[in-house]
Amino acid sequence: MTLGPLEYIVLGFEGNHFDGSIAEELGKVVEAGTIRIVDLVMVVRDGENTAIIAELDAKQDPRFASFAHLLGNSMALFTQEDLESIAESLPANTSALVVLFEHHWAVDVKEAIGRAGGFLVTRTVIPPEVLEEVQAELELTAGAA
Repeated sequence: MTLGPLEYIVLGFEGNHFDGSIAEELGKVVEAGTIRIVDLVMVVRDGENTAIIAELDAKQDPRFASFAHLLGNSMALFTQEDLESIAESLPANTSALVVLFEHHWAVDVKEAIGRAGGFLVTRTVIPPEVLEEVQAELELTAGAA
C-alpha cells in the first residue's frame, strides 16, 4: 500500500467545548478523498494542569461520536511520547485535537513519479502566519490598483 505524505496538526481550544463542526469539516475533505485520517487524539489539560490523552478510535464516548465515521482507516501511529510532548505544550484548561492525516490526493501522483523514475527533492509547509502576511500584501496591492 502506497502512503501519501503524512502531516499532523494540533488544534487547541480554551476549555473543551466542541459542537461537531470540526468533525463535519474534516468529513468533507475525507469524503472527497483529499485526506485520510491516520490517527486522531484528544488531549486535555485541566485547571490543575493534569493531562488526559484519549485516542478517538474505537471509543464509545458520545462526546467523540461525530468523529467515528472518519476513523475507518486509522492506524494509531502516534507514540505515547509524541502525545505526552504535545500535552506538555498545552497551557492549563486547554484541550487539543491532534490530527495525523495522509495527503491522500498525493498517492497516485507519488506512484506516477516513481514509475517515471522521479523522486521528491524537498517539501515545505508554509506557516499560516506567512500566508496571512501574503494575503494582506495582496489585498493592499489590489486596493492600490
